[in-house]
Formats: sequence, C-alpha cells, structure tokens
Amino acid sequence: MIRLPIAVVLTSLALPAILPAQRAKPTCDGGLVVPAGFCAQVFAERLGVPRHVVVMPNGDVLVNANPSQGGAESGTGSGAGGGVILLRDSNRDGRAEMVRRLGGSGGTGIAVGPGYLWATDRNNVVRFKYATGDTVAGAVDTIIAGLPVGGHNAYNFVVRGAVLYLNIGSATNSCQEHDRQAKSKGIDPCVELQSRGGIWMFDANKPRQQASDGRRFATGLRNSVGLAWNGPANELWTMMHGRDQLSMNWTFTDAYNAENPGEELLQIADGDDFGWPYCYYSSEEKRLVLAPEYGGDGKQVGRCAAKKAPVYAFPAHWAPNALLFYTGTQFPAAYRSGAFVVFHGSWNRAPMVQDGFRVSFLPMKDGKVTGAPTTFADGFVTEFFKGNPKADPAPATVRNHRPTGIAQGPDGSVFITDDLSGTVYRISYQGK
Repeated sequence: MIRLPIAVVLTSLALPAILPAQRAKPTCDGGLVVPAGFCAQVFAERLGVPRHVVVMPNGDVLVNANPSQGGAESGTGSGAGGGVILLRDSNRDGRAEMVRRLGGSGGTGIAVGPGYLWATDRNNVVRFKYATGDTVAGAVDTIIAGLPVGGHNAYNFVVRGAVLYLNIGSATNSCQEHDRQAKSKGIDPCVELQSRGGIWMFDANKPRQQASDGRRFATGLRNSVGLAWNGPANELWTMMHGRDQLSMNWTFTDAYNAENPGEELLQIADGDDFGWPYCYYSSEEKRLVLAPEYGGDGKQVGRCAAKKAPVYAFPAHWAPNALLFYTGTQFPAAYRSGAFVVFHGSWNRAPMVQDGFRVSFLPMKDGKVTGAPTTFADGFVTEFFKGNPKADPAPATVRNHRPTGIAQGPDGSVFITDDLSGTVYRISYQGK
C-alpha cells in the first residue's frame, strides 16, 4: 500500500483524461517554430536534464532526467535534478503546477504499464510500484543490474507486456583495434557484438537480472536511443545513431563526413542484423556500404548486401534520440500513423551547417513511408556549436536548446523534452 502525505491525498486521485475543450486557451509561449494551426507552450522548465518522457492516462507527465552538471551536453536546468519527475497540470492551462521527484538517480529510458513504472537508473533498470494519479512512487525493484559502463550507455527501452526490449549501445565508434584512432583497423569479427551494439530481451518483471540474462533480439545497431513501438503496425522500430569520424580517421573529405552516414529508420524483427560496425548507410550510394575499417572505399558493398536495409534515411549526424508513431486524432489526418523523430544534433556534422536540432515528421501508412519528411518543430538552437563545437553553451541571452524525448498525451497533444535548457514543451493543434 502506498501511503500519501495528507497534503497530496486529494490531488493524487485519478483524474479524467484531459480533453481539448476543458483547457484554457494556450498562450503559445514556447518560442518554437511549428506549422500553422499548432501551438507550442512551455509545460515545465528548469528540470535539470530531462531525457525520455511518458504521459499517463490522466495527463500526468513523467520524465526521466539526468542531474544537471553544466556543460554543452548536460544542460543548464537547475530544478528537481536527476531521477523520475512528475509534472501535473491540475488547472489544465497547459503548464505544470506540480513538479515532484518520484525517485531514482537519473537516466534516459522510461516506460509505464499497469501498476508499474520502469526507468533507467544510471546503469540499472528499476521498476517502481506506481499507478495513474499517484504523487509518490511505491516499492522499487532493480530489474536489470550492472549494465556495462562506458561508451554509449543511455540504456533506453520499450516495455510490451512482460517483455522489456533494451538498447545496449556500442562501447566504441566502429569497433577499431584502437577506438577513434586514425587508420586503425576494425576488429573482425567484432567481439563487442556479443554483449553490445544491439537490442536485448528481458523479463520486464523479474528482479536482479544481469546483462547476461538477456536474449539478443537484434544486432548491428551502434546506438538505438530512438527505440519505439509502432502501435499501428505492432512492431518494434528504432532510429539508430550512425557512426562518426569518416574524415578524421580515414581519407574521406570533411564534406563527405558531414553528409555520411545517413541516420537510419529501422523496423526490427527477431534475429535482424543491421550491419554495424562493418557497414554504414551511404547518402550518395543510397545503400549500405562497407566501412573503411573493414576495407571499404565508400562504394564497395561486400558483406553489407546481407544486412537489413533501413526503411528511410535522414541526413547525417542529426543524432536521433526519440521516435513516436502518432495514434491521436487531435492533429490533422495527415499526421495519423506517421512518425515523429526527435533530433538532438551533433558536433560531427562540422564544418557543414549544423542543422539537426529539430523534430521532423515522416508520413507513413502500414509501416511504409508515403512522402518526404517535414520539419514539425524548429528553433531549438541558433548559436550552439558555432565556433568550438565542444565549447560550453553561449550565455543565457542566446537561445540554446536541444530536443531529446517525445510522448503523446491522452488528448492527442505531444510533449517534447529539451535536455539543454531543462524544458518540457506541449504542442497542441488549435486549428486554423
């Protein structure tokens, strides 16, 4: 039984789904550039480093946040710090009045199911007892303990019924003998793939599992932070972070590196192999090609012919961090079943224009792309990464924001996290 403080008993009762007609007219103060008819609001701010996000049936927003530590990659918010944060908009004006930390130390992944909340807690995955309307979390179990430290360690995941699909990103850029060193050859076979660089299946409810207890579901995935369930298709999908440094480590030009490899949208089935580290998606060849660490020249296909190709490829180094297949009815019909992709942006696109930092929309139907992508939300970054790409953010007078997570609310609006400024936005459709 969860015991609630007297002060929050009334507000912890389950609330009805928030319908558009029940809301006050939004102020559209988010500062984002969105299509005509849409409204972007600041739902909450100064939250440390909010990463992935889910929305409960009553409209409560739950964010898993890393603690604010300063610097270009870690955000400037100074609020509730790391861990799972509850955001509640009690008066339904589009802004959270309640900001409450539920627990955990911070991470990226978060998911909810009947009676429970799962979250990445550093290099563990934990499960809290939690129900819609609660304002405190109940007993916590460590579901997966001691995941590998170092390299790509977001450890985001998807929970479907009793199965937890976990992204275990690679420890290296391209499995070289000497990571990120010029002309260093690739290890062949890449032994790293035995425990990293793929998606693993775990029991979502069994405590104290180790990484070795999981079953590898798919491999050849460098880092799948944008992991999501495609409800209309009933399939697991992801946006993979492509490799870096084709020009720094090999003889490709900086211009080639800035445009390669394309960021891949992938449909994942049991046993799939997507080719990392042996292959990357060439934006020029429009196919997977052999990586230079394994003898490739930017055109040769070789063993990559046997790897699973992407459904679609976006521009290079946009760094996709979240994926959402829209199932609501609030947005116009053109958005139904399509994919929203949240791009975090990357230093590795230099010296070209570093224009990731956006939320894109890709029209889809029945798991197939039906048109070209469009920019759904923009205006996140104007000065970040100019000059020294690894410098700290510009002064507070300059707008610096990086979108990271996305989730759909019960009324069909979407929530987007910004882990550089510590902000959560709500985007709704208001009509013409």
